[in-house]
Amino acid sequence: MRISRRTLAAAAVVAVLVPLSACGSGGDDGGSADASGKVEGDITFQTWNLRANFKDYFEGVIADFEKKYPGTDVKWVDQPAEGYADKISADAAGGTLPDVVNVSPDLAAPLAKAGLALDLDKAAPQYRKEYLEGAWASHQIPGLTGTYAFPWYLNTGPLFYNRSLFDKAGLDSEQPPKTYDDLFSAALKIAEETDGEVATLANVPTIEDFGRYGVPLMNDDGTGFTFNDAKGVELLTRYKKLYDAKALDSQALTATPESSGKKFLTEGVAMNPGSALDLDNFKKQAPNLYKNIGITDQITSTGNVNMYVMGVMVNAQTKRKPAAVAFGHFVTDATRQMSFAKEVAIFPSTAGSLDDPYFTEEDGTDETRVRVASAQSLKNAVNYTPVLFSEQMKVELRNAIARALQGKESPAEALDNAVKACDRLLQQQG
Repeated sequence: MRISRRTLAAAAVVAVLVPLSACGSGGDDGGSADASGKVEGDITFQTWNLRANFKDYFEGVIADFEKKYPGTDVKWVDQPAEGYADKISADAAGGTLPDVVNVSPDLAAPLAKAGLALDLDKAAPQYRKEYLEGAWASHQIPGLTGTYAFPWYLNTGPLFYNRSLFDKAGLDSEQPPKTYDDLFSAALKIAEETDGEVATLANVPTIEDFGRYGVPLMNDDGTGFTFNDAKGVELLTRYKKLYDAKALDSQALTATPESSGKKFLTEGVAMNPGSALDLDNFKKQAPNLYKNIGITDQITSTGNVNMYVMGVMVNAQTKRKPAAVAFGHFVTDATRQMSFAKEVAIFPSTAGSLDDPYFTEEDGTDETRVRVASAQSLKNAVNYTPVLFSEQMKVELRNAIARALQGKESPAEALDNAVKACDRLLQQQG
């Protein structure tokens, strides 16, 4: 997992996780699901770019676990963000996958299909009730029965906007967009009033944006993608209109969440998604922006906001299954998740934790306002990114969107081609 400016998302892994179906036959057939027995022995725990900022926290968690279970020894390995998926793929293929691994749902999927992710519904069903139902389900894989990682943290956040830029364009900064019609109308007005100098959005739509818009992303049995339907074409057509009017930033085709954040920070665009984590960043790095910051809800046609999910997977082939399962649960239990949530702006996936006063009581600051609103929205939030939507598929969709925005293909042609490419990749996964 990465702690980044955009909701610690699992959405921007650079490398491609190659298919691992040759490594196993699916499910947890690579090893027994029995996790009973004494918790003892040496295990390795791998995280995703956490040591720099959270060294003390994780060393404390490990020390507490080793104290609770004498005879255990946890070796902590932290991998950099770039190439993380590639590293997992290489370890899986080489038989060197750590005992306990930090994953997002899309990274867990090929490991589960290859028989390398332990099915917790079989190995540790007693823990299921400790987690939010939607969070536990987040690491379930279409085509397989079972749950293949402990839910760890959740995240979501509001839409930030620059009140000053709204006012300069003649818009009421006290009435930010609430619907997609409002959003696209405001974006076109800002571009028109500033002669194209100020864009409203810095990113092209991602798969979760299609989900939020109400586009069905996959068929019911998870065997094919459907985001090229009429509603998907409608969304991309509206983005094409923004792009032509310079209401979408000129660098949007190559933007990353980080570069988009910098664009908003320097007041180059009028709106950007984010989290409570961003407010302190605005305050320190862009006091003029912070003075003019507006905060509104995510725009969605479904009534459900998007959430990002992280998990902790147990290697089905570990020789220390009782210790690995115990540690995966320990890291993600309510006590540890609440503690971690107070270290950084994330939200626990454990049942009842979002009812803690920390997530329900405001103190008059924007930080607590965002935290409370986000926690409330998480209770019925959806992880719109399909579990089977790989990094390579994200690239295919992004490239198709770029072709449509540049006028090389119509929105319908571009999405049809993206679906065909993603379906081919899906067949290769199987």
